[in-house]
Amino acid sequence: MRIRVLEIGVGAFLLMGLVALLMLAVNVSGLNFESKGTYRVYARFENIGGLTERSKVTMSGVLIGQVTDIRLDSDALQALVEMEISKDVDFLSIDSSVSILTAGLLGEKYIGVVAGAEEEFLQDGDFFEDTQSALVLEDLIGKFLFNEVSE
Repeated sequence: MRIRVLEIGVGAFLLMGLVALLMLAVNVSGLNFESKGTYRVYARFENIGGLTERSKVTMSGVLIGQVTDIRLDSDALQALVEMEISKDVDFLSIDSSVSILTAGLLGEKYIGVVAGAEEEFLQDGDFFEDTQSALVLEDLIGKFLFNEVSE
């Protein structure tokens, strides 16, 4: 009888460990963004440098949305990024700017939003006009080497 209680206890402990690992995996993957209500906004970038769908959209370090789609705009020949922003963040003015930033040493890309000063706000389907593309390390190294050679 004592061995059976011990086996049940070990089984329950392993089950709790597996549930904890599953919750950790969901939180780390970024799938935990709850969309209580969202609106879609768009931005065009010259170079997205590794930005992926489900990347975070933050403002002052606070998660306000996520990237839902990335495709090539055949008219502008630029990357068109679609973002879902939480309805709670309804104060983004039309002159707000977005940048592709890098988090941590592993190079995870995300979009950072800086609010503007206009009194007119972004609505569903609007575009961010002021964008800053990702910094690509290879381009920076090439520019540095080119400048060194030309001197």
